[in-house]
Amino acid sequence: MVDYDRTKRQQLLREAEGYLDLVTSCADELPLQRELRDQLAQRTLRVLDAIKTEGVDREDLFYLRGQAYRVMERHHEAIQWLEEATEVNPDNLHTWLALGWCQKRVGRLDLAIQSLEEALSVAPDHAIIYYNLACYWSLANNAKLAIAYLARAFDIDPCYKELVAKETDFDAIRQHPSFLELTSVIV
Repeated sequence: MVDYDRTKRQQLLREAEGYLDLVTSCADELPLQRELRDQLAQRTLRVLDAIKTEGVDREDLFYLRGQAYRVMERHHEAIQWLEEATEVNPDNLHTWLALGWCQKRVGRLDLAIQSLEEALSVAPDHAIIYYNLACYWSLANNAKLAIAYLARAFDIDPCYKELVAKETDFDAIRQHPSFLELTSVIV
């Protein structure tokens, strides 16, 4: 019976992940209509509600709940669940990134930066962390730190240079001499 319960929980977790994947996998190129997106996120929450919590890894439950609320743009609720997930497992990079993303959207750049600093302690060689920190510091009007983090992101993964032109988070520092020097292309 224990194996059956564990297998059923895993199936339900994968089902919940699948609904979220339907929402997020092509969101940049082909975003879903809000109504359909929210229906899939609500379906995720219903599936998570069906999971018996005894013996289950609560981090997955908390993280997936946070992600469901995040895709519905209910960021305050997402933050609550993502914070729970970080308490269960403070070493999950994806949770810290999602938490910072939501905190930015509720106007708490200080907490978004703090979350990504935590992410650096978990995964110091991931360019996405440095790139997002550069965005957040730019929004906080700290060009020096924004440029330093952006330079580190480029060092780790030069592909991030392609994102800068369309990233509105950098508008505040776009004309800064060091930013121009870092992002210019020599032909």
